[in-house]
Amino acid sequence: MTQNSFDVAVIGAGAAGLNAALILGQARRSVIVFDNGSPRNAAADHMNGFLSRDGMNPAELLTIGRGEVRKFGGEFHDGTVVSVTRDGEKFSVELADGSKIQVCKVLVATGLTDRLPDELEVFGERWGRDVLHCPYCHGYSVRDQPLGVIAKSAEFAMHQALMVRQWSDDVVLFLHRITELSSEDREKLAARDISIVEGEVVGPVVEDDRLVGVRLADGTVVARSAVFVGGALTMDPNDAILRAFGAQRAETMMGDFVTVDMMGATSVPGVFAAGNVVDPGAQVIMAAAAGAKAGAGINMMLTNDDLEVALALRS
Repeated sequence: MTQNSFDVAVIGAGAAGLNAALILGQARRSVIVFDNGSPRNAAADHMNGFLSRDGMNPAELLTIGRGEVRKFGGEFHDGTVVSVTRDGEKFSVELADGSKIQVCKVLVATGLTDRLPDELEVFGERWGRDVLHCPYCHGYSVRDQPLGVIAKSAEFAMHQALMVRQWSDDVVLFLHRITELSSEDREKLAARDISIVEGEVVGPVVEDDRLVGVRLADGTVVARSAVFVGGALTMDPNDAILRAFGAQRAETMMGDFVTVDMMGATSVPGVFAAGNVVDPGAQVIMAAAAGAKAGAGINMMLTNDDLEVALALRS
């Protein structure tokens, strides 16, 4: 780092953080980006649904993004932020090595951590390859293959099974530990030719480093080439920094998340958030767009601060 004071600290260098840093750099703000090197989509080998970047490896996108941010003066620090505290009118960012950086505004773009339930952790070995969470991210890549869906509730099961059916005529819903499925829901699944498999799932069946089936507790193996487990996940936002500030939160279908306004501002003045840390359903392109909005929102707040200082100097 060439300095210890910046206009903005961006914590997290995924699509949201990098796009915010790009907007701020082009607005001629001094920006430092912190990154611990653990993006949510690290296991995926490509992205879908990103205009002009469809099929690109996510790591390549981040490498290109870093280069673009550096072109406009952005700096990077690869390491973990220990804490962010208010320091008068500014913020103090403490790093793992004990050093501190002073900034005017903060953007938290630290993403989330996907957690499978204990009994399904064994599927994590195939994560991002043929054990998947988002049909829009991965559906086209496994189109026309025998697909499975595992969820933790009837609501999630119906949502994802009916969605996955768009990409394959051969979809199986594994009830796993869902004890009740209404006759109405069963009729909907039957109408879309989605098969229901009773019984608890115990793990994947893998041959030649590819998924070939799902094993049930009674030993039955149901042949599948890919399984969607988005409805079985617990999505834990990496929001310790926001929690420490007491940022306002709300319960959502995906869990408890910090709320932000349309420009990414939290309830804590000067603290913004963007990407999966506040929006678990955001694909890469959505996270990037949220980062762009947050960058613009932060720049507007800094512009107002600059005006106040200028007016005070004239009085």
